[in-house]
Amino acid sequence: MIHPIPPGTRDILPDEMRELRELERRLLQAFTGFGYGEVGTPTIEYDEVLARGDGRTAGSAYRFFDERGDLLALRSDMTIPIARLVAGRYGGAEPPFRLCYISRAFRAVCPQRGQMREFTQAGLELIGPEAPGGTAEVVEVLQAALDAVGLNRAVIGLGDADLYRQALAELGIEGEARDSLLEKLATHDLVGLQEELELADGIGDEQRATLVSLSQLRGGSEVLEQARSIGGAAVERAIARLQGTFDELERRGAAERVQIDLGLLRDLGYYSGAILEVYDPALGHVLGGGGRYDRLLERFGRDLPAAGFALYLERLHIAQAEEERIGGRSEAGR
Repeated sequence: MIHPIPPGTRDILPDEMRELRELERRLLQAFTGFGYGEVGTPTIEYDEVLARGDGRTAGSAYRFFDERGDLLALRSDMTIPIARLVAGRYGGAEPPFRLCYISRAFRAVCPQRGQMREFTQAGLELIGPEAPGGTAEVVEVLQAALDAVGLNRAVIGLGDADLYRQALAELGIEGEARDSLLEKLATHDLVGLQEELELADGIGDEQRATLVSLSQLRGGSEVLEQARSIGGAAVERAIARLQGTFDELERRGAAERVQIDLGLLRDLGYYSGAILEVYDPALGHVLGGGGRYDRLLERFGRDLPAAGFALYLERLHIAQAEEERIGGRSEAGR
């Protein structure tokens, strides 16, 4: 008799577990090679702590009451717990802080869409260094981690979290209309974006075309010049930030696999400035992401700039297997 498990969870058998552990070992070796120290935080946090970090995503957490009646929640990522940890445990220490982790996280999602309720994240947080140098370091370590697990074809998308928020504010679009447009961008729903823009009040045809054009601009540094020709204060500010990051990446020799993507937006509310997303052509799924969150630690009592990323271990494993299959097929065809 087979007893079911909850949708969005899975069992892992010995062969796959060995492969996952090897992935973890390689990733951790890449992180520590750049001076990042591994940390762990409780799987369970006070719900108020997670909501303070990002109230927008508080609804994605699994909540329950403890024996004293306090509301607890399973962490849905590691960035907020580490921000809490640094503000509390490193309150008297001088930055920078280089911290990494490989930990389970949980989100209330729709499993029928192939999303996982329970998953493993491998990532790091760089706390203290400003942009663009701090951002470039995070991207450099991210590339090293992808190379360490054999995903040297993976592409890193680089966008700006404030571009659309500020552009919509300039047009006077606020509240639910703004949130709905940002959600379409975060889910890469360009058709939905155009439909929402058609329905939005106060946007002319030219402004609508501008927003759609921006969302489809991706490529090398030439994209920044194309965006500059569109104009607007929000666009100009975002271009300046992205140019600074890209120039620093080029100086470090780490820009080759970075694609500027002005339509990129993450679904977590604490990001500000540069944001990242990792794609692998063998898989077609997002392998992870990250970015700057310069205002997050201030919510926990210590104002420090920060950036980081997280990779989904299970998706890395699938992408790794697909890359090996493609590589094996190429070798056989020679």
